[in-house]
Amino acid sequence: MRGAVALLVLLSAFGAGAVDMSDRYRSPRNPERAIRRTTELIVLHTTEAPARSSLNKVSDRGECHFCVTEDGSIYRIVDRDRVAFHAGRSMWNGREDVDKFSIGIECVGNHDVAMGVVQLRAISALVKELQSMYRIPDECVVAHSHVAYGAPNKWQKSKHRGRKRCGMLFATATVRRMLGLAKRPTSDADVRARRLIVGDPYLEKVLYGGLDTMARFYPTVVAPKPALAAIRAKPAPSQPRRSAAPAPKAQQRAAAQKPQPAKAPPPKAHPKLLPKTPPKSVADLRARGYAQCGTISVGVTALKVAGSKWNASDTYYTIRDKVIPGDRIDPARIEKGMSVWMRK
Repeated sequence: MRGAVALLVLLSAFGAGAVDMSDRYRSPRNPERAIRRTTELIVLHTTEAPARSSLNKVSDRGECHFCVTEDGSIYRIVDRDRVAFHAGRSMWNGREDVDKFSIGIECVGNHDVAMGVVQLRAISALVKELQSMYRIPDECVVAHSHVAYGAPNKWQKSKHRGRKRCGMLFATATVRRMLGLAKRPTSDADVRARRLIVGDPYLEKVLYGGLDTMARFYPTVVAPKPALAAIRAKPAPSQPRRSAAPAPKAQQRAAAQKPQPAKAPPPKAHPKLLPKTPPKSVADLRARGYAQCGTISVGVTALKVAGSKWNASDTYYTIRDKVIPGDRIDPARIEKGMSVWMRK
């Protein structure tokens, strides 16, 4: 708890002043975008792609208001009071087209990979500034996966939450604490009202359950060690010291023969916050412990082969030397001949 508070103070200090931004990737679509009538949400996205290609894409299409890169740089893409097309098919509390009442922030990275502290500081500072401007409460700072929904298709017979896992890490308690967000959405009003169904149970656990996929990546700061002078200081003896009587030889022999407890292993070093390298080939999948569990064909769907994990991040599809993660595959592009790979 003390470590989380210390980190929160550090992040808060970063966001105390005005946030520096660059207009280098200002979108040419900006002048044609309508002025937004209301601002009720801040939607955090993950680009799922490197910085250069992400910045070029969102700039060309005007797909967000801001983009934050790994080094903490913040780029203005569309004016914050205009509409940016960032949320796609979306719903929040029964209201569709979330673009019309939200600000979208793209963060370079992946939904299931921890971000560096420098980038999180920049996101925190930007979010806090926007919250102050528009009076947006913490629980209305959401991930794209909170608002995105999917239309009925061959995998889901109804409108469903779970079209994307984009920004999923921003729903975890650990990352929200690091961003200085004390509250989070506690349930999905659209699922409760049966406007949508749960299409991705794993995502549902991250968004509203107790599954914190980021907790292991950010170590807590241990309590400071006592000052060296305090360690060296010796309390004044209240009585003269007495030398201990030597132990009998039988006791000494018994102590020597008694097995000594094994030393506890040293604590594991904290894993470096580096992007995961996805498998590139079938040979790479096999080397990582994956096995082919089926092939898509007439009457054999991905759902039949992989069950509820058909769109999980650790399920892969291969075809024509391509390897596609399950959480990034477009259901409409799942075709005959695709092999489905899962861990053994």
